[in-house]
Amino acid sequence: MDSPAFGAAEQFIEGTIAAALVALWLLAVALHLARPYMLAMTRKFTLRLGADLWWTIYVGMRDVFLLQVFLGSFIFFYPDVVKNNDLPITGGLAGAAAFAVLLIKLMTRGDSSPRSFQLQTMLIGLGATLYLVPYFLGSQMTTVASSYATQLSSILVSSQNQTWALVLCYLSGAMVGVMGLVAVAYNLRMASPSPRKTESAAGLPAARS
Repeated sequence: MDSPAFGAAEQFIEGTIAAALVALWLLAVALHLARPYMLAMTRKFTLRLGADLWWTIYVGMRDVFLLQVFLGSFIFFYPDVVKNNDLPITGGLAGAAAFAVLLIKLMTRGDSSPRSFQLQTMLIGLGATLYLVPYFLGSQMTTVASSYATQLSSILVSSQNQTWALVLCYLSGAMVGVMGLVAVAYNLRMASPSPRKTESAAGLPAARS
């Protein structure tokens, strides 16, 4: 049986993660939308090395913050955490949107494809909306003494709307699981040598199609 002190510490950590995700989502959105500015800055470097370093650091920071958003969203995939804490009810769906962006970066040409970049932009915007709106209008309204705030909290806060919170928790977990299987299958397929490459490596002529 958990002690009250352990339960309080656990709730404090989970609440801290939920609050930190606000900043992480804002940084993820800002860095993604800053791509045109970063591209313009690379043209101002007189040395190619400086431009390459600038772009590499930018891309690394952008993807690392997005990965941190997804890792922080793991608290929304635990039913007991969702039921017992004042969390945004759609936080799990927001985490699934972040993972979908990472999957698109893995399986496509990323920024080189305009269609892929547009899809990433829509998913990041959707994920940020699904997290920030219920956080500010729900989780942060639990301490406000008004009927309007109480009504919003009863809809947007996971601990006060446990039925839908659990449904969304299991749904977002299933979505991430399916996308994870797709990512594993893609990596295995890319890692396995094709027959054409195997024949070329062995010095045999490749079969004509």
